[in-house]
Amino acid sequence: MTGPAGELPDYAERVLAVVERIPPGRVMTYGDVAEWLEEGGPRQVGRVMSLYGGAVPWWRVVRADGTPPPCHEGRALAHYRQEDTPLRGGRGGTAGHAAAAVRVDMRRARWDGEAGGSGDGAGAAERPARRS
Repeated sequence: MTGPAGELPDYAERVLAVVERIPPGRVMTYGDVAEWLEEGGPRQVGRVMSLYGGAVPWWRVVRADGTPPPCHEGRALAHYRQEDTPLRGGRGGTAGHAAAAVRVDMRRARWDGEAGGSGDGAGAAERPARRS
């Protein structure tokens, strides 16, 4: 995943474009993003996010079990609360739930990439351009 200085690799640009489309309060897994792009896999998406994800809503990409990116649980929890992201075990991080134990309620928060910004089916999102 290297390119000229200051230039993102094509795959990284496409991953970040998908992440930018995830509506507030919704999430996709690393595997969901790869599936949406029809290229790569969860590890490749995770690598892109670890190298380049700081400028996009990184907290909206989670592991398949609903856990936020490793070592960023506390920061992710703050974003989840702000965006009213559905969490398992109440609001998470409260009443005995440490930030490290926070999980997104995947049944309620998972975004399939097809619905409009609210996730209510109000309009299909356009798929980012694929490299042939």
